[in-house]
Amino acid sequence: MSELLAAFGTMFGVWPIFYIVLGTVLGVVVGAIPGLGAAMLIALLLPLTFYMDSVLALIFLVSIYVGSVSGGLISATLMKMPGTPSAIMTTLDGYPMAMRGEAGKALSLGIFSSFVGGLISWVLLAVLSPPLARFALRFGPYEYFMLVLMALLLISAVSQGSVLRGLIAAGFGFAVATVGPDVSSGVHRLTFGVDGLHAGFRLLPTLLGVFVISQVIADMADTASPIQQAKVRFRDMFSLGRGYLRHSGNVLRSSVIGTWIGILPGVGSSVAAIVAYSVARNTSKQPETFGKGSEEGIVAAETANNASVNGALVPLLALGIPGSVVDAILIGALMIHNLQPGPGLFTQQPDLAYGIIAAALIANFVMFGFMLGFSGLIARLCMIPKGLILPTVVFFCFVGIYTTTGRLFDIWIMLAFGVVGTLMRWGGLSIGAFVLGYILSPIAESELRTGLMLYDGSLWPMVTRPISLTFLVASLAILVWPVVRQRRRRVEAPTAITSDQQS
Repeated sequence: MSELLAAFGTMFGVWPIFYIVLGTVLGVVVGAIPGLGAAMLIALLLPLTFYMDSVLALIFLVSIYVGSVSGGLISATLMKMPGTPSAIMTTLDGYPMAMRGEAGKALSLGIFSSFVGGLISWVLLAVLSPPLARFALRFGPYEYFMLVLMALLLISAVSQGSVLRGLIAAGFGFAVATVGPDVSSGVHRLTFGVDGLHAGFRLLPTLLGVFVISQVIADMADTASPIQQAKVRFRDMFSLGRGYLRHSGNVLRSSVIGTWIGILPGVGSSVAAIVAYSVARNTSKQPETFGKGSEEGIVAAETANNASVNGALVPLLALGIPGSVVDAILIGALMIHNLQPGPGLFTQQPDLAYGIIAAALIANFVMFGFMLGFSGLIARLCMIPKGLILPTVVFFCFVGIYTTTGRLFDIWIMLAFGVVGTLMRWGGLSIGAFVLGYILSPIAESELRTGLMLYDGSLWPMVTRPISLTFLVASLAILVWPVVRQRRRRVEAPTAITSDQQS
């Protein structure tokens, strides 16, 4: 607790507050613009953080993360265009509510829910992360290897399309990360005589390519501004009053759901919003109102997707395992600053670990105030044609890569991965699974090599060590469950058809 209090004292310095406010505001604005979002913005700004102090860089990026997930509700509510994937469920009730003249109320519901969900999940983040990190210090190399494997299987299981496509994307990310020096011997592998690949596919060109350039290519066909937007009056933003208290049960339940799903490696805020929305509809006294402007639907979706942000930071800080795609990029930021993600952060870099936790709470308050006061202005920014935004984004990608690495070759790598990311989008392969595979591959390979050397080439300790065995059983369950679920559906479908025919 003393470390956390000390971190709060540090965060209220001039530069930390400046970067928290700047990051949160940027996150809200970019999160509100459909097609951009946290992953794209953080990947775009990674080169800038290369020259920053490590603590300031990480709190800046985490603040962007907090702001962007909340910002998505603005365009989702006013234009039926979710600024982020996590705001898709908000669209179902936010836009119908706005169209019947209650845009201000819909926005304030979403903003208050985002804020409260962030507060509750932050408490869980502050309580769970330090003890979980201490527990993770007991992990050996095989425990970490199995944890990485479980995380990859989990993201594959919830990826768009089939589990097989998710596994293919994650496996492709693994393969890309193996190019370059061997983690143990340093011998160059899979470089095919190309000198530029001796260091492998570097982090920044790869991430900017698959996230930013591929998104730009995808958006090039849709550069027009949205034409139908609900109007919002400033005074309506403060019309909730005590009426919000009737949603307290929904808020608490959705916060727990969002935090728990956020903790699961690789799942993310979109799944949290979907699950919380479904639970709210199933437990509601008026389920027929969902999808037609239900307050409960907005509250559930926005509470859960913001709670998942702090939830996803738990495995990042305590285990070094990303809880979402954005967290995978944050791990990349740690690596850029020569910091090892995982439980060692709390012992070796406590100012950074507790600083991130403190910054997440401050950013939540900044987000709340900024969105209440400036949602109408942000909505107008959403009307800027993408044809003006996209060239600027590409320009910063080129400048960021060249000023960071100084190699023209890395610009070609970025463009190549932009094409790869575009093909993956068209083929229904998860870019998130690819990035997690790419980020976690060196960790998995290093831990497996260490375990093999430690146990004389034997894999048997994976089964005999309790923690490793637990992760192994969980991995098998994740792999088998989709097959079992599909077979159940096949069995239930003919039964349902027969009963309909009889009735």
